[in-house]
This record gives sequence, C-alpha cells and structure tokens, in this order.
Amino acid sequence: MSEALLASEHAGADAVTAAAPATSGARQFWRRLRTRRAALVAGAVVALLVLVALAAPLLTALEGQDPTTYHPGLVDSARGGVPVGPFGGMSAEHWLGVEPQTGRDLFARLVYGARVSLGVALVATFLQVVLGVAVGLTSGLGGRWVDLALSRATDVMVALPLMVLALGLLAVVPSGFPRPVLVALVVGLVGWGGMAKLVRAQTITLKSLDHVAAARLSGWRAVGVARRELLPALAAPVITYAALLFPSNIVVEAALSFLGVGVKPPTASWGQMLTSADVWYQAAPQYLLLPAAALFTTVLALTVLGDGVRTALDPRAASRLRVGAKRTKENGGAERAGRTESLTKTEQAGPTESLTKTERAERAEKGETSA
Repeated sequence: MSEALLASEHAGADAVTAAAPATSGARQFWRRLRTRRAALVAGAVVALLVLVALAAPLLTALEGQDPTTYHPGLVDSARGGVPVGPFGGMSAEHWLGVEPQTGRDLFARLVYGARVSLGVALVATFLQVVLGVAVGLTSGLGGRWVDLALSRATDVMVALPLMVLALGLLAVVPSGFPRPVLVALVVGLVGWGGMAKLVRAQTITLKSLDHVAAARLSGWRAVGVARRELLPALAAPVITYAALLFPSNIVVEAALSFLGVGVKPPTASWGQMLTSADVWYQAAPQYLLLPAAALFTTVLALTVLGDGVRTALDPRAASRLRVGAKRTKENGGAERAGRTESLTKTEQAGPTESLTKTERAERAEKGETSA
C-alpha cells in the first residue's frame, strides 16, 4: 500500500513538472540582454531618439517654432548671415540657436531631421531584410539552376559599390519624387545582397537536418517547409544582421544627403544639415556640431545595441570565451597550488624521510659494518 502511495505521489510530481511552462525564448533573450549594461544603456538612448522623432511636432509646438520658417532678423547680413547673439542665437524662443543665413530654428530642424534619418534607415532595412530572406530561401531550397542563377545575381549586388550605384540612380530620378522615400527605396533595393548570402548559407545548413528532411520527404511544399521549419531557426541571425544594417543605413543616408543627391531642402535631415554647415564651423560651430553629435550618438547606440542583441540571441561565442578563460585560470591555479604543496612537503621532510628505501638500506649496512 505504501509503495502504491509513493508511486502515485511520484507520478503526480512528474505530471506537475511536465505541466509547468518552460521558459520562453523571449524571456531567455531578455535575461541574457540584462547582463549587458552597455546594451541596455544603448537601448535607452535609441528609445529616447525614437520618442523624440515621433514627438517632433509636439516638441516644436512647445518651443513655438517650426523647421521651415525663416527669421532674417536673427542673422547679421553684414557679416554674411552669422546668427545674432551668443552661442549661435540661443534664447528662450530658440533653444539651440538658429541656422546661419536663413535664421531657421535649429532645434526644430534637428528633431525633424531625426524623423527623416531614422525613417529612411528603417524602411531601407525592412526592404533589405524582406528581399534578402526571400532570395536566400529561394536559392537555398531551389534546384541547382535556380540556386546558381540567384547566387550569381547576389554576387553581382554585393560586388556593386552601394554609394556609386545610389548616386547614379538618385541623379536620374525626377526632382518631383519625394526624396526621403526615394532614398529609402534605392538603399533598400540595392543593399540586400549581404542578407541574401547569409540566409542562403543558413538554409543550406538547416535543410540537411533530420526534421527538415523529414518534412520535405513527407510531401510538404517549399513554402510550408520554409514557414514552419526554416524561418523560426533563421530568426536569430536575421535579427542580428538587421540590427547591424540599421546604423549603416543611417550613415548611407547622411552621406548621400551630404553629397547633394539625398534629401533636399527645406526638408530637414542630419546629412543635409551637415552639407550646409561645412563652411560655418568657425562662425557658427553649433550648426555643425549638433547634427554631427546626433548622428554619432545614434550610430554608436545602435551599434552597441546590435552587438548586445547578437550576443543575447547567440551567446555561445561569449560563453565559450568565458568558460575557456575560467578553466585556464582554474588549471593554472591548481598547477601552482600543486607545485607549492610539493615544495612545502619536501622542505618539511627530514633528511631521512626524503631518502629512498635503497639509500636508507645502504646507510644502515654501512653503519653496521663500521660498528
């Protein structure tokens, strides 16, 4: 009877353990990400920048300014348009001063420029992910000739210089087309090659696994295999690569605007502001430093956050380094402790104890003979 009760108790415990929900992947990801303080700080900075970009109309309404209104009375035309007043015309009405020559409010243009820069990079990254995943999956799951054709097309897109191709495409498009949308489309449609190569390599590795091979042999179509078996496994590398693409797209947009083929005035953009500010770094240094600092902070925060996301999604590299270093330290400490202990024992041992049995026997015989 007691054995039956014990068996029932064990069965109930096993049922409770089986019914207990396992820790979800999102919870594990958050637990790993919380250990990286730099990534958390970078995430907070990125969230603040996104909030500022979304709340740009509200912030400029609180200041009482807008990014396109000219204030000719706030610049000194006799000196070439230098802002009147200290620190580039900073005041209660213009929190960060005004733009040289035009007198437009710098704070308003800076927060609206965040909307353009972040929006263009977001749309471009989305297009690169969608096109790269579609081409990579098709190439990895397709036949020999499909894989060959798509691989060669991907190699061509990767080999083409992004900036040169974007410059050529943006130069021939009519000026009436919305420039931020055009820049996002060009960057997204040109820069998907790296994502496609990554997805193709991962797909070729995953499709040789047993569960994927079983799904293909059971008669599933390629779309079903990709959706049910491959896409969940591809989520981590795709998110990691997208997190690193986002800051690079911000830099590309700023570079195109700086070269004069990106966002055009009066639309505010950090790259476009830097284009106009390159001749004012002595007379009005804040006009150059403010967009440059915003661009640098955004790219740095996104890069650090992307590295943290990569480690949280795939912590094997960091754990291997950490465990290997720990084992090396432990082995080195054990060896040093062993050497120290052996030396201590040798020093503490007497002259008779340190001798071997043969030497002690020989000394004993010599002593008897002499006696």
